[in-house]
Amino acid sequence: MKINWGLIKFVLITSLVVFVFNFSQQRNKARDISGIAIEFKDETRLFITKKTVNKLLIQNIDSVTSIDKDTLVLNKMESILLENPMIKNAEVYITIDGILSVNITQRKPVARVKNEPDFYLDEDGKTMPLSTEYSARVPIVSGILKNQYTEISELIKKITEDDFLKELVIGLDIVNEDEVVFRVRKNQFKVLIGPPVEIDHKFQKFKAFYKILKRDSLLENYSLINLKYNNQVVATKRETNGA
Repeated sequence: MKINWGLIKFVLITSLVVFVFNFSQQRNKARDISGIAIEFKDETRLFITKKTVNKLLIQNIDSVTSIDKDTLVLNKMESILLENPMIKNAEVYITIDGILSVNITQRKPVARVKNEPDFYLDEDGKTMPLSTEYSARVPIVSGILKNQYTEISELIKKITEDDFLKELVIGLDIVNEDEVVFRVRKNQFKVLIGPPVEIDHKFQKFKAFYKILKRDSLLENYSLINLKYNNQVVATKRETNGA
């Protein structure tokens, strides 16, 4: 009878792989947690500290290093972290040498909303509280309604993606429930863009008009630049004493 060496070789290799896997799994389970490593995706602005994350992880336990890894429920740990309003995403896993590793992605605020108390709007249009650790330099928004959070956060992201507007616009006011007014840096005029629709076209009109005013040194002559109307810019001159 001809021996099927290929089949025998396959069975031996498969058995070896299964043995090594089970051995490593059992060895890994038997080892206690030796420490915690917390990393933030963006460490240039920390709205939540490593100390706070560590407290969220261990809750009322004195030291996570005393916990056998069999008792750790990693998904539950991730859920606990995600309940924190400063955290957008959390990944918790255990390394082969027994380190509980935590990768944190913070939520990114795009605007500060004037309220009682103030709060941030993040890039997804969700609210997040102010942080005692870091104050974000973002436009200040007033008059916004809850159903406008996503729409306004998208509008502000468009502003921050444009170098010219990012430097110029310092705040937004929502008037008449759906009309947006920009407040700009240094100059005294405001910019009425109306409802936040056809934004790219309105931005182009504004930048072109602004450059003309700046070239002719007329920026301080106007109190309002209205972009509501199609294919035109309506500018209101500032009232002067004795006019």
